[in-house]
Amino acid sequence: MIVDGTNKVLGRLASFAAKKALEGEEIVILNCENIVVSSSKDFLLSHYKQKQERGHPYHGPFFPKLPDRIVRRTIRGMLPYKKERGRKAFKKVKCYLGIPIDYQSRKPENVKLSDVTKYKTLDYLKLKEISEHLGKK
Repeated sequence: MIVDGTNKVLGRLASFAAKKALEGEEIVILNCENIVVSSSKDFLLSHYKQKQERGHPYHGPFFPKLPDRIVRRTIRGMLPYKKERGRKAFKKVKCYLGIPIDYQSRKPENVKLSDVTKYKTLDYLKLKEISEHLGKK
């Protein structure tokens, strides 16, 4: 299953992908930099910065800076990744920045997830902006 992440809410998309992966489906998420996280800008930037600074620089825990890896980490948190079933499901999840050449000819499926554009009063940030704040190179 191929899903376009543009303007989709991160938590809802991650729980959908985790559930499908546990059912045995391959999940490919495209345009991860355009996935949004809903909350106020100040809270989100401080929250993700605190997650990144947690732990020891050599021993972890390590939090990713790139948008596709943040999405993958969020999906991992919704899986029992320490058990065999969760590890197998996590290997079925692929996340990409933009649209790779392999998937340009294939059309993403229309998934009934909440799109941020229909909410006018919702505060949100795209993962691209969050990863730039974390120091993405």
